[in-house]
Amino acid sequence: MQARLDEQLQLTTAEILYYMPDHPEILQTFVWQHYDAAPRYPRLTRFLEFWRTSIEATLAEVRVAHQVCAGAIPTRLRRVNYQWQVN
Repeated sequence: MQARLDEQLQLTTAEILYYMPDHPEILQTFVWQHYDAAPRYPRLTRFLEFWRTSIEATLAEVRVAHQVCAGAIPTRLRRVNYQWQVN
């Protein structure tokens, strides 16, 4: 049973763009990462519901990516060569 449960869990990353409550013209980014089950993503859904009901910041966009993992170890790693920063 445990092996089957691990096969269903995927490392899920959500990039959440939101407007700051005190400065609604400023867009901020929050990154959430957890093991979750695609395609319904119940943990992410609960987190976003918590955000909607308990946090004053307004959600603008949520982007979701996932990586199938064997247990808790990612199947592969990829090196990032570039990073851009917008001031």
